[in-house]
Amino acid sequence: MIDYRQFRLSKLNTPEFSHLRYLLFWPVYGLAFMLLERFITLDYTYIHCAIDDVIPFCEYFIVPYLFWFVYLTGMLIYTLLFDTKSFVYMMKLIIITCTAACIAYVLFPSAQDLRPVTFARDNIFTNIVRAFYAFDTNTNVCPSVHVSAAVVVMMTAWNAKHFSTAPRRAAFAVMTILICLSTVFLKQHSVIDVMWGIIVCAAAEAMIRVSDYYRSRKNDEVRQRI
Repeated sequence: MIDYRQFRLSKLNTPEFSHLRYLLFWPVYGLAFMLLERFITLDYTYIHCAIDDVIPFCEYFIVPYLFWFVYLTGMLIYTLLFDTKSFVYMMKLIIITCTAACIAYVLFPSAQDLRPVTFARDNIFTNIVRAFYAFDTNTNVCPSVHVSAAVVVMMTAWNAKHFSTAPRRAAFAVMTILICLSTVFLKQHSVIDVMWGIIVCAAAEAMIRVSDYYRSRKNDEVRQRI
């Protein structure tokens, strides 16, 4: 566990604390997303496919959908405190996937028109969904950041030593699948948004692997010269 009590701004560029610079991405991304929501309001392409019409609305999926916030924040805090290498890996994936999503929202503004007008049942779950609909817009949906971030958490867990056992990997896989399913059963996203969220994650992982490979080769060549 890193002793952050020793941290000072003057130490931000030291090997011990340089990974904290990745946290600067979050306010930048939050501001960028807010500006996109406010200023890109025309020429939306509405995302839809035939599978979306087959999937029924199910308000109970609001549980895994909202658990996403705990899922993402929990892994960030855990890796920040106990596994710096995994934290850096996770933040690289987050930066690539969220940046790619913002670029897509600028070049290809997207929206969805899948939400039900009325609910068949009236319970605490539908009340929460109703409130969430009022808070969250139906724009900037493809690729789904909800999906990509959930997959990032799973990939981080699979690469971390503490979660490397088969039961723990399976638990993260099940949770990620439930979160992805929640986006379509709550009519927050189209299946297409989910698919592109996963594709963006796979591409980000490949970019990191290739970058690490060439960095390792370069370091080997330097060592050989020495």
